[in-house]
Amino acid sequence: MDSKYWNDRYLQEQTGWDMGMVSPPLKAYVDQLSDKGLRILIPGGGNSYEAEYLWNQGFKHVTVLDIAPIVIERLRERLAGTEVRLLEGDFFQHEGQYDIILEQTFFCALDPVLRPAYVRHMLALLAPKGHLAGVMFNKMFERPGPPFGGTAEAYRNLFSLDYQIKTLEPCYNSHPARQGTEVFINFIPK
Repeated sequence: MDSKYWNDRYLQEQTGWDMGMVSPPLKAYVDQLSDKGLRILIPGGGNSYEAEYLWNQGFKHVTVLDIAPIVIERLRERLAGTEVRLLEGDFFQHEGQYDIILEQTFFCALDPVLRPAYVRHMLALLAPKGHLAGVMFNKMFERPGPPFGGTAEAYRNLFSLDYQIKTLEPCYNSHPARQGTEVFINFIPK
């Protein structure tokens, strides 16, 4: 994980993944959650419209983790007045227990050689009966990443040993720029 690389991307406004809004599939997922006491982590949170949305919906235990200092600095300004926990750091060094971890462009930012480590570290961070939920790209990219692509079948193979695959299906409500390229996931540790 390269803090300088990601910080520079934000400083140079090279953030083509940023939709400028809450990801519609994540909004729909959050909207069906009723327990406002859930501990929620957003790794590689970026501009984290999801964290702001969660807070505004009454969720009080929201944590955003990002490796880029500028992201955390900007979020501190934008989310001033909330109690959203903002942490600068490396996901693979992070410790904690969460009921839900929201996946939104973090997985695709990681070099594919790190994907098995991602699977293991998510297990360590999820509370019993916790959920790893969110969106992943269901497409391969022509240019070298990041982002790095993948397929639903590859994700099933990667996660199924350690997780119950509750949901792994094409998103019906993606942002127009991502229509037909995302799958929604909801995985529970076995």
